[in-house]
Amino acid sequence: MSIEAHGIRKKFGAFTALDGVDLHVPQGKLVAVLGPSGSGKTTLLRIIAGLEFPDPGSGRILFHGDDVTDIPAGRRRVGFVFQHYALFRHMSVLENVAFGLRVRRRRDRPAPPAILERAHRLLELVQLDGLAGRFPSQLSGGQRQRVALARALAVEPKVLLLDEPFGALDARVRKELRRWLRRFHDDIQLTTIFVTHDQEEALEIADEVVIMNQGRVEQVGTPQQVYDNPSTPFVYQFLGNVNVLRAPALATALRPGGVAAATQEGLIYVRPHDIELAPHDAGGPGLSAIVRHLHAAGPHARLLLEQVQTREQVEVEVSRSELSGLNLKVNDLVRMRVRQVRSFAEDFAI
Repeated sequence: MSIEAHGIRKKFGAFTALDGVDLHVPQGKLVAVLGPSGSGKTTLLRIIAGLEFPDPGSGRILFHGDDVTDIPAGRRRVGFVFQHYALFRHMSVLENVAFGLRVRRRRDRPAPPAILERAHRLLELVQLDGLAGRFPSQLSGGQRQRVALARALAVEPKVLLLDEPFGALDARVRKELRRWLRRFHDDIQLTTIFVTHDQEEALEIADEVVIMNQGRVEQVGTPQQVYDNPSTPFVYQFLGNVNVLRAPALATALRPGGVAAATQEGLIYVRPHDIELAPHDAGGPGLSAIVRHLHAAGPHARLLLEQVQTREQVEVEVSRSELSGLNLKVNDLVRMRVRQVRSFAEDFAI
């Protein structure tokens, strides 16, 4: 089941949550909608679900080519998973999963044995069948979220919508669960939209990433496309660490044959891992910098440098072996060379 949104606008009073948003989710894909708080991603998800509606006369929502813009949530056959589970505390795990089937209209409701069979089958699918008799308070956060997912799937939805599903979990559980979700999606092949503000989460599990900012879509592409070829300064800064520096200061830091540095006033974007360090030599290529902070815990060493000429601070990431070879310490001088930079026309004066 493919999903399309065309020209969606939504205002809450004077605040514009969505400003002409277009979206296409191919059938069977897992698409992450990524953006900071207030970017409009949850509002878009709720409009797709039928929990909110676009402003009158502004846009359409299509499920596999059928216009569902004015159809309420209960008739869209959408599975929705919330950040805070929304499980019924007085019901067992099995009863929570079966709830959506039991409250259907009589003519659409399966027989009680069929409801229990489907609930057990879904709990087995999310690897929780042995916990059917427990209550939500007796489960871990990750287990509760999998129960919420099984409950969403019980009604046999056409699409699955996840709103920050791992936001309430600690980092370790969140990482385990998102990898599980990727494997789970590959098994069921249900068209899924996943809303998150976590860049690492989106880039790791999604087939395609939709990046939103201030109610608009900034860029759409595969995780590698949006990370390696950001189309706007916002996307570049939002996806991973980046140094934003004044362009002329980097003219001598670029390696011969590399990207030409702009000589006019503007901004240059450099990833910390695209900067290499060398022992300080006043006559060597690159820029002189002072080591102001050094953090060597973990697989990579992170340094904060201060350019001698401009006093701009630059974050650098190198391997532990590179750092060991340089034998650097705080307040040492070092030469900084840039492997790759990116600039955007809108950041330069005309």
